[in-house]
Amino acid sequence: MNKMEAILEKQKIMILDGATGTELERRGYDVKDTLWSAKFLMENPKAIEMIHKDYLQAGADCITTLSYQATFEGFMKRGLDEQEAKALLQSAVTLAIKVRDEFWEDKNNRVGRMKPLIAASVGPYGAYLADGSEFRGDYGLSKTELVDFHRKRVSALLETNPDLLACETVPCLIEAKAYVKLLREFPKANAWISFSAKDGKHINSGERIQECAAWLDDCEQIVAIGINCTAPEYIASLIEAIKAVSSKPIIVYPNAGEVYDAQSKSWSTKATTVSYGMMAHRWYEKGARIIGGCCQTTPEDIAQIARWVRK
Repeated sequence: MNKMEAILEKQKIMILDGATGTELERRGYDVKDTLWSAKFLMENPKAIEMIHKDYLQAGADCITTLSYQATFEGFMKRGLDEQEAKALLQSAVTLAIKVRDEFWEDKNNRVGRMKPLIAASVGPYGAYLADGSEFRGDYGLSKTELVDFHRKRVSALLETNPDLLACETVPCLIEAKAYVKLLREFPKANAWISFSAKDGKHINSGERIQECAAWLDDCEQIVAIGINCTAPEYIASLIEAIKAVSSKPIIVYPNAGEVYDAQSKSWSTKATTVSYGMMAHRWYEKGARIIGGCCQTTPEDIAQIARWVRK
C-alpha cells in the first residue's frame, strides 16, 4: 500500500494544497519571470515556507513542492552551474519536508489527521518554455526527447525522498507516456499524472481524456489520474470520463476559473461565484478522491474543503 492509499482508507478524500505561484502574487510578490515562482527558491524561500504552512493549517493532507517550473536548464540560464542548480531544485523538497515536519511536531495538529505527504512537482516541458505551451501541448518533441529532458530533474527530486511525484498540467498523452517510461528507471517511485484540459472531454492537445486515462490505468507506478489547472466548469464531466475507463483514484485540482494569458503572464477576471468548497463536494460526489486547487486558489479554498471532509 502506498502512503496515499493509507490516507484514502481513513477519510473520504485526500485534501491537496492550492496555488503557490498565484498565492505569492496575491500576497504582493512579483512572479512575472521565466522561472515564475521557482525564482523564490533563490530569492525568498521564507515566503514559500509560509505558504506551505498556511495550507497545512488550512487542512491539506499533501503539499506540492515549488518545483513546477524549476529545471536544471532554467537555473543554469541564470548563471548557476549544474551542482548549484541541482541543490536549488532539491531545496524545494527539503523546504517542504521541513515545514511539514515542524507542523507535525505540534500534537494539536495531529488531531483527526494523518501525517501530510510531500509531492514533488514535475511540470511539463511547456512550463520550462514559459510561453504557455502547457495549455496547448504543441511543443512537438518525441517521447525519447521528453524522457531525456525530465530524467535529470526527476532523479534529483527523488534523491530528496518525497512521498511521491506530482506530474502535473500535462497537456498531451505523449508526455504522460514519457513519464511512465522514465519512472521505470526508478522502480520504487510513485507518481500521479494530472492533465490540463480545454473542455469537458479533451485535454489541451485535443486528445480525449478517456483515451489518456485508459492508457494509464495499467501503469502500476501511477497511483492517481486526473486533472489540474482547468476551469471548474469542466471538472465533473472529466471525472465521469476518467471513471468510465479507470479504477485508479481520481485527482482533481482545477484553477479558480480564470484564463491565463502567456504574453502578459496574467489571469482574467474570476469566472465563478460558487464557493470552492461546494464545487469540491460535487466533484467528490462524482467520484474524485483527491481534491485541491491550482492557480488562483487560496488557503481559504482548501479550508472550505477540509470543513466538510472532517466534519
